[in-house]
Amino acid sequence: MAEKTVVKGFKIEPKQLRIYGLVGSVVGIYLAYILNSVTGTNIFSFVGALAALFGVVMGANAVRRVCAYGIGTGVPSIGMLSLGMGTVAVLFGLNIAEQLGVGLLGVILALVYSLIFGYVVGLIANRVMGFNIPIMEEGLTDLSGAGTLAILGWCFAISGSLAYADIVKDVFNTGFLAIIFICGGLAILHPFNANLGPDEKQDRTLVNGVMVGGMSTIATGICALMTLGLAAGMVQIVVGFAIWYYFYVWYFRLAKRDASAVVGTGLLPPSAL
Repeated sequence: MAEKTVVKGFKIEPKQLRIYGLVGSVVGIYLAYILNSVTGTNIFSFVGALAALFGVVMGANAVRRVCAYGIGTGVPSIGMLSLGMGTVAVLFGLNIAEQLGVGLLGVILALVYSLIFGYVVGLIANRVMGFNIPIMEEGLTDLSGAGTLAILGWCFAISGSLAYADIVKDVFNTGFLAIIFICGGLAILHPFNANLGPDEKQDRTLVNGVMVGGMSTIATGICALMTLGLAAGMVQIVVGFAIWYYFYVWYFRLAKRDASAVVGTGLLPPSAL
């Protein structure tokens, strides 16, 4: 039997993690916009993908908190719900901001709308549908905000813009939204699904989320090859691969830390027809 691996873990309070998620994503998205504007290039669009990871971690933590009450198959559903609410919020916020002549405030308007939207959906889930989960309203508010910020970050990574027309042209009309939706949903819902059980721990679950978020960044980088060009797309793919590899190794160590035993099983037997 292999020797137990000692890996230092971490634990972050939900309120603190919410602040990190909201501030990190919003600042990251605007930083990406500023860097592109100052340099006159689209090479820094990958920073939008990094900003999305803050939302992913916030969302993955919200999933583990709500789904710890035992909603079972609702784990995938709540992850997809967060991206669905996020998609609506992004379209609403960016569109309204442009109509009001304050396009750069689209990120803030989308986020505010998404938080209200999530809270209302949480109220309906608890008081109409009867889930009776004490933190449902709080959890769905977090999830809606997280989904919105993740989509906004990845939309910027593909389009290099915060303009409603550009995002619709490069992300929605091309069908790349489907890639963002599935990859983003996996990054938010999969971590708890992969680690659920009596030994589920926050650090292992959230590290898994960033790992899958790195894979999502690779996917948006491939999309960016067709919308932003070779340089911007390749930078994003390389950054995404580096994130995925680093957090994959970290996750593997955490899995070994929490496993009751790590043994070699040899080759798998041939499958029977």
